Amino acid sequence: MDRIDRKIIDILQKDARAPLKEIADRVFLSSPAVSARIARLEKEGCLTGYQAQVDAAKLGYLVKAFINLDMDPQRKPEFYPYIESCPHVVECCCVTGDYSMLIQVLFGTTQELDAFINRLQQFGRTRTQIVFSTTVEHRGVPVCLDEEE
Repeated sequence: MDRIDRKIIDILQKDARAPLKEIADRVFLSSPAVSARIARLEKEGCLTGYQAQVDAAKLGYLVKAFINLDMDPQRKPEFYPYIESCPHVVECCCVTGDYSMLIQVLFGTTQELDAFINRLQQFGRTRTQIVFSTTVEHRGVPVCLDEEE
């Protein structure tokens, strides 16, 4: 992967609907060359998909929270299918430290969050942090372009 591939990834992360011609102009290549690079990046698994970014609050999800879960590792085989089936779970990461899981969730109300936490506690001890505001929104994977460092 070279500098041009990284620039293409950076452009697509900021706007997955960017026209090929616009991308080509920004990386100083032809549209067919950019198309071939994108196809190669997809084939190699560097680009894994394209998605719309959504304003959660406008869809009624006013409560964003991070839940730490301290769980016995032997419970993972039953926990993973459970957590994957929960539509309000945005992300679940196995982490180091005092807790074994870090779970990001979105809910409409704190009552819904509370009910979810009560169900989640079957797997272990929890600690929850409700987000008041977000300083840096999700912005994709850093591609380490020299001019931006």
